[in-house]
Amino acid sequence: MNWFDEHSISYSILILSLVISFGLALGQIPLFRLKLGIAGVLFSGIVFSHFGYTLDGHLMHFIREFGLILFVYAIGLQVGPGFVNSFLHNGISLNLMAAGIVLLGAVVTLLISQFGGIEIPVAVGLFSGATTNTPSLATAQEILGQLPGVDADTLKQPGLGYAVAYPFGVIGIILSMLVIKHFFAINVEGEAKNFDKQQRQSANRSISKDLIIENPNLNGLTIAQIPFFDAMSAIVTRIAHQDKVSIVSSETMLQTGDSIRLVGKPKNIDKLKILIGPDSPVNLNEISNSLHLQRFVVTNKEAIGKTIDELRTYYAVTISRIQRPEVEIIPNKSTRIHFGDELHVIGSKEALNNIEKVLGNSLEKINHPQVMPIFIGITLGVILGSWPLYIPGIPSAVKLGLAGGPLIMAIVLSRVDSWGTMTWQMPKSSNIILKDIGIVLFLACVGLNAGDQFLATLVEGDGLKWLGFAVLITLLPLLIVAMIARLYLRLNFLSICGLLAGSMTDPPALAFANGFSPSSAVAIAYATVYPLVMILRIISAQLIILLFM
Repeated sequence: MNWFDEHSISYSILILSLVISFGLALGQIPLFRLKLGIAGVLFSGIVFSHFGYTLDGHLMHFIREFGLILFVYAIGLQVGPGFVNSFLHNGISLNLMAAGIVLLGAVVTLLISQFGGIEIPVAVGLFSGATTNTPSLATAQEILGQLPGVDADTLKQPGLGYAVAYPFGVIGIILSMLVIKHFFAINVEGEAKNFDKQQRQSANRSISKDLIIENPNLNGLTIAQIPFFDAMSAIVTRIAHQDKVSIVSSETMLQTGDSIRLVGKPKNIDKLKILIGPDSPVNLNEISNSLHLQRFVVTNKEAIGKTIDELRTYYAVTISRIQRPEVEIIPNKSTRIHFGDELHVIGSKEALNNIEKVLGNSLEKINHPQVMPIFIGITLGVILGSWPLYIPGIPSAVKLGLAGGPLIMAIVLSRVDSWGTMTWQMPKSSNIILKDIGIVLFLACVGLNAGDQFLATLVEGDGLKWLGFAVLITLLPLLIVAMIARLYLRLNFLSICGLLAGSMTDPPALAFANGFSPSSAVAIAYATVYPLVMILRIISAQLIILLFM
């Protein structure tokens, strides 16, 4: 390539593009039903660097850090909306077990470093690779670069450890699942049936129910005068009076003998039946020829921030449910709508047409990301990551860094309401693109930076010793927690598989576990523990370096 100047921008872009392209192709090659996936970019970078094709050090450092910021910011936006909900409502015990896997992995890492003669930078790389968690590698390298007296060779060590440990990290998770399956002689089909039965018993999604009013104390009262609808997080959407069905407003008067349609959680609806009356003999949905249900997405800036009561009053409709990322809301009159909310609206065709114009309901807008909030969020994240924190027992100031700052800021912003017409949430497809671009840039630079020493370390140095220690970091925490989950907590095997894959934030292991059964048990457990584990692994890598370097 003599026609390329090795110090030119065009040469750097060419090498970077080739590394990423070959790496992604490598990641799609199956090996015993497994694929490296996006981690193939790391090994592609190692190969290119081994043969002398690399980038200028300063440019490579910038691309690596910028890719890291994009990646962790997208991760934060992804996990933020469901973080609190998954921790509190979808399984505290699952999250505690996943946290135990992270903690045990960190303890094993420190023991290996202490008694196995492994330096902390290498140990952190093994910790990240053995648990297939790239963000923890990213934050480890970023924090390591902030410490005084750290040379270029030391900065390469986490990447080398990660590359050595990663392949068994993927295999080890799957091996753990198989060990548990055979040790307990698991009947997968029976486990799936038991899980589905438990799900049906504990289902808490909103339902609609038609009741007939028999309580004389409700006769002549308006909806606004009855407090227990809001108290039970239920909403009255329709009323049938003398065979005429109409939508309900706060001024709608109830009379004994009327039928009403309630929307709410099953347990709350059962309680309201005691206060109102039994199931209605008529289906209000079938006899209400003039009322229709439609779903609209809020995309019009004029609608953002309006209350349910405002929309109901001005447009003669009832809004029975609001769906936001990973959460469904039964609204009350003061609930405000956000950009991207999906509203379940009941009304006449004319009323629905009118409110659609106000809400927007534009798929083009909802699928088009707002660029300005991304960079405002990154700016705030970089500032937060650069803020010095003084912790007792640590001699120098600690910073969240370019990994921790944007991650935490993205999680916070994802939980914040829209600012005027600006929303922090991105469409799912846009989030995936931002996340993938960030991670391939980061992995390519890590591989290019470490590749000149990888083969020598693996063949002539301590590579095999590192690999043996990585096996311990992978297997011990997984098997210990899985045994406890099955023996003492009687956890469903498919949920254990989801727990193990989620605790390692490993999509290939998730795909393998899904092959056991079409049940949703694996995916539910994986999604439940993923947000907390991602944050804990990033924090763990930082603390290992800051406290034990």
